[in-house]
Amino acid sequence: MSNKTSKKVFRVVYFNQDEVFELYASKVYSSELYGFIEVENWLFGERSQLLVDPAEEKLKGEFAGVSRSFIPMTSIIRIDEVEQQGAAKISSGKSGGTVASFPRPPVKTDR
Repeated sequence: MSNKTSKKVFRVVYFNQDEVFELYASKVYSSELYGFIEVENWLFGERSQLLVDPAEEKLKGEFAGVSRSFIPMTSIIRIDEVEQQGAAKISSGKSGGTVASFPRPPVKTDR
């Protein structure tokens, strides 16, 4: 079987409200909306697994019914084309590492 006939899988890592989301999708491309990346066909693990990952279940619930997501380019950390799908993850965006994100506008809160 050649690589051209296999289904493409992309790992999308981005900031979302001080958390880092690592998700997998089969379609990723530049959006017609300036400054956004479009992601379609989110991929999640099968429920037939014996162990259930609560973080992946939370993400699966959050993206239930979503056909397409528009993610601001400034929130994107990395997009990789990978050979196989992994587990979706959420981690704290405050790791104390050496990688800094682009400045983002402050989040408005209701008063």
